[in-house]
Amino acid sequence: MNPRSMSASFHPKPPRGEDLPCDDGEPMETQRHRDQMNLLVDSLIDAWRDRTDFYAAGNMGLYFSETQARRNDFRAPDVFVVLETDRKERKRWVVWEEDGRTPDVIIEITSESTEAVDRGTKKDVYARVLRVPFYAIYDPFSARLDAFRLAAGRRSYEPLAPDEHGRVFCEPLGLWLGVVRGVRRGVDAPWLRWVDADGRPLPEDWERAAQERELAQRETERAERETERAERETERAQRETERAERAEAELRRLQEELRRRGG
Repeated sequence: MNPRSMSASFHPKPPRGEDLPCDDGEPMETQRHRDQMNLLVDSLIDAWRDRTDFYAAGNMGLYFSETQARRNDFRAPDVFVVLETDRKERKRWVVWEEDGRTPDVIIEITSESTEAVDRGTKKDVYARVLRVPFYAIYDPFSARLDAFRLAAGRRSYEPLAPDEHGRVFCEPLGLWLGVVRGVRRGVDAPWLRWVDADGRPLPEDWERAAQERELAQRETERAERETERAERETERAQRETERAERAEAELRRLQEELRRRGG
């Protein structure tokens, strides 16, 4: 059994997942909060499009105990990732219907109205109850990023120090989290991005498509340059051939002239 499996602690007949709300009915704080959530979820899903052993979602109901469900003590992480699970469509994450699997990574896109809960109640639940190995809090307007890992042998978090680029390593995913300035949906802002080992942000599908178009364009231009170079080489070779033929013809003419004079 997975060491973080919680199935043994549940009531034999907990509420059915299909009877639980999918979300709390509250919209994301701002459009930037929504865009930031989608950026993290979509870029990871696209980067791992060939994998079927994970699940990533945002602002979705997370149910982990019968008491929590019956009290409607709602938890909806802004971004969460579960490893070693089936990649399929879900309306909510119900731990007792997922073989006890809890998230490996949770990120909250915080704001003034949610920061106290994100740094207090939620952080405590994620560490003490769910034992989520990696937890991060990001403010998309101030660009403040705080990341934590579960302390070894404890149900509490310890802060992760950023590297010289201000990035933190998300060990469960083998990726970095870093703030990258960029334009998204017309908004020039600091965006929290997944970053690979080479320091490149994981692109969303539209970014990847744009990169592929740019690469294809560069390849086309390279091929055109190669074609032009080959044509120039062909023309040069043809000129050399014509020059050699003219020289040979001139040599024959001179030889013929010498024979006439000698004769």
